[in-house]
Amino acid sequence: KDALDFWMDLGVDGMRLDAIPYLFVRDGTGGENLPETHAYLKELRSHIDRYPGRMFLAEANQWPEDAAAYFGDGDECHMNFHFPLMPRLFMAVAQEDRFPILDILQQTPEIPEGCQWGIFLRNHDELTLEMVTDEERDYMYRAYARERTMRVNLGIRRRLAPLLGNDRRQIELMNALLFSLPGTPILYYGDEIGMGDNVYLGDRNGVRTPMQWSGDRNAGFSRANPQQLFLPTVIDPEYHYSSINVEAQQNNPRSLLWWMRRIIALRQHHRVFGRGALSFLTPDNAKVLAYLRSLAPEDEDGEPDEVLVVANLSRHAQACELDLSDHVGKHVIEMFGGTTFPRVTDQPYVLTLGPYQYHWFSLQREPSLFSLSKMPHSGMPDDEAARPALPSVTVSGQWTALLRGPGRDRLAAVLPDVLRRQRWFGGKARDIRTVGVDEAIPIGPKDRPAFHLLTVHVEYLDGEPEDYVVPIRFAEGEEAGRLLAVEPDAVLATVKGQGQRGRSGVLVDALTDADASTALLSTIVRKRSYRGRDATLTGHRSPAFGPPQRADGLEPRPFRGEQSNSSVLFGDELLIKVLRRLEPGVSPDVELGRVLTGFPHVPDVLGTLDLIPDAGGEPRTVAMVQPFVANEGDAWEHTLDELGRFAERVVSEHLEDRPTPAATRGPLELARRGVPEEVHAKVGPFLEFVDLLGRRTAEMHVALASQEDPDLAPERLTALHRRSLYQSLRNAVRLGMRSARRSLGGLSEELARQITEVTDREEEMLERLQALSDTPLEVARIRTHGDYHLGQVLFTGRDVVIIDFEGEPSKPLGERRLKRVALRDLAGLLRSLQYATATTLLDQRERGTVSPDQPADDALTTWLDWWLSWTGAALVQGYLDVAEGHPFLPADPDHARTLLDAFVIEKAVYELDYELNNRPDWVGIPVAGILQVLDRDER
Repeated sequence: KDALDFWMDLGVDGMRLDAIPYLFVRDGTGGENLPETHAYLKELRSHIDRYPGRMFLAEANQWPEDAAAYFGDGDECHMNFHFPLMPRLFMAVAQEDRFPILDILQQTPEIPEGCQWGIFLRNHDELTLEMVTDEERDYMYRAYARERTMRVNLGIRRRLAPLLGNDRRQIELMNALLFSLPGTPILYYGDEIGMGDNVYLGDRNGVRTPMQWSGDRNAGFSRANPQQLFLPTVIDPEYHYSSINVEAQQNNPRSLLWWMRRIIALRQHHRVFGRGALSFLTPDNAKVLAYLRSLAPEDEDGEPDEVLVVANLSRHAQACELDLSDHVGKHVIEMFGGTTFPRVTDQPYVLTLGPYQYHWFSLQREPSLFSLSKMPHSGMPDDEAARPALPSVTVSGQWTALLRGPGRDRLAAVLPDVLRRQRWFGGKARDIRTVGVDEAIPIGPKDRPAFHLLTVHVEYLDGEPEDYVVPIRFAEGEEAGRLLAVEPDAVLATVKGQGQRGRSGVLVDALTDADASTALLSTIVRKRSYRGRDATLTGHRSPAFGPPQRADGLEPRPFRGEQSNSSVLFGDELLIKVLRRLEPGVSPDVELGRVLTGFPHVPDVLGTLDLIPDAGGEPRTVAMVQPFVANEGDAWEHTLDELGRFAERVVSEHLEDRPTPAATRGPLELARRGVPEEVHAKVGPFLEFVDLLGRRTAEMHVALASQEDPDLAPERLTALHRRSLYQSLRNAVRLGMRSARRSLGGLSEELARQITEVTDREEEMLERLQALSDTPLEVARIRTHGDYHLGQVLFTGRDVVIIDFEGEPSKPLGERRLKRVALRDLAGLLRSLQYATATTLLDQRERGTVSPDQPADDALTTWLDWWLSWTGAALVQGYLDVAEGHPFLPADPDHARTLLDAFVIEKAVYELDYELNNRPDWVGIPVAGILQVLDRDER
């Protein structure tokens, strides 16, 4: 304490406590995080508090939950370095994906009031990589330190500018993130001017070279003989001190030094960056990081300080749509220049960002000093009309009164409105007659359940009823207010308490809550059971899961983007999928997933949650657990990326050329002829990808066809089955054509012409299908994927993983469990490829690359049709290489063609009906698919 007093009396502002977790040593322990350390820190803190305005900064190189312990209860260290965040900022930019940043901040616990994290890009002597996984460390080395001389200990000894390739855009982006994320930014000397390093100096001396103040001797750091310097100055040509120095940048108002001064001044002007709450937005484009910082006003009548930060982590321009529905009517003002952007409306806020571009926006009810000009009002109302009013239900006493007796009827009365707001509800287009709550099962400890799982029965005016799973929990007070403000989509309804005992709050989708999601996973992993009124909810863990401890400590986060189901990710380990629509019987996703467990290209089924009726009957699958599959997106995204590049090559290199037509031949015939070298040269490695996809699809079918269980074992396609198949497809075509004719009156002349071109050939389609009944097709029926397309295939970078064996969600479970001809799955992939080419053509037309006036004569159209023919052929070729000789593939090529053509027509007719009802401008895609089959010459 005497030494502490000495420095405090000299006016030192604070002390950096180096390697603080190892302050004490005790025999028999590793000496890390001992209670003695925390007790001594509390004593030191009590002593330093006698000096106003002084602080302790802890260096605890640990994961966030462990490092946070050194804040104590606000009575140990004032600040603490956030080590795990730093490498993930670099990972996010290298991977062009916001996930590493979101993931680590979601794992960062709340800290006591008056405490603060210290955040940095470069600090200490190396970019330390202790708080990353082995795989992440290997990636960081590959991305930022390919030469071994750049590595030291478990880190990288480089300064910021060399790490980022001296790219000014990346340097600004990284600092813009540093200065806007929660915490106090810490800068390492030299990074404010873009200094270089010397990786050829020993140990960590490469980043300890003298500060470069000027272009004079020794960079203005010392007047000593250069040979006497402890470490030499940087003389690398790119970072030579004669050009990279404070004096030179001081004289250039566009220099990095002046930019750093401006961003520091701007940050200091807004307390929201230091103390504001953080909430992330999740645009579909993962290359864009967007978050809101908000701070309540000190004056009750004041306006909150709200800042929107948007950053493009990619080296390419990106676009995104942001959900700012909670800020409708507010002005959006760019903070660096004061430029006013369009006001927020109830529509998604669209932004385009250049490579590594970032924006700080101030969200204001009225323009402030940042606004240089006034934008005309958009005509949209302010917050009162920002969102439709939530359903509301009243209760006397505890909210759980809504789950029994008369309260259950009051809850059921608002459920139709609740259901229609949910993405996963499949009955939006149907008229609801009644909704009832069948089960309300508490999950978790009896005295304080984490949530209740409701099963809801929906009766419609027409058609069959449906049952849905709705996990709910209750929130009140500050938590309810936060959810309404920050996560409004998670709120299902408001609860208004009546009388003295009434409790007001909100009902929340439990899958958005970490504790509830953890309880759900624990129910499966620990094989727990919970009783309802007429059924029991039971968890099952498969042997493939391993010990239950595998699930301990995994941080849950809702998975965005699904519709018919809802999923929650647990760290990077597990995924739990809740099947929102509840049907008697085992879900095909579980049934087929179990028999394919061990097949390397399908995720294993690690556990299930089943609802078992007390009165007997089939169990109902509520949820399933699978391993999380690390991936680079699905095959649909990968295909669109490849098509975009192909279109660019065509426009720049081959636009005047026309390829040899291939569309008059079907994919089976082209596959058997073989893909020419000329095609490989023009299409490139994507042919290998679709060949691989075809092989994996066939391998999946081989695995499914090898089952001996009667419900799964292959069955020969008998004459009765052939007649049934023909009738099924005939019905689909006739009903589809009838629907198409009825729609003609509301279509444009061009769309009506396209529809008529198909409807006029209905008899020709039926004639094609007649061969299914007339021809003795020798093939076996097996269980198939059932809803197979490019979006159901994950691309890992080197291979593919096939997911979602649930089948078409709108079909009854019994229909989805039928055995079918395997070529139906192949037809789904072929149709998906055509949609990808059509999407690319539309994209090119929107860009103005090609003219929409005469699409048939368009050179790009011809090339895309050629691309589609040969990629389809490569897909089929890969499939045939594996499937040949197996009973699910006809040995007769004519039989295979008959079946494949029939399934392509079936899917295209289904797509035609869908597009007419949802996207009339897209009807040309299924029309083209039908006509291609009818116009082919297979001989």
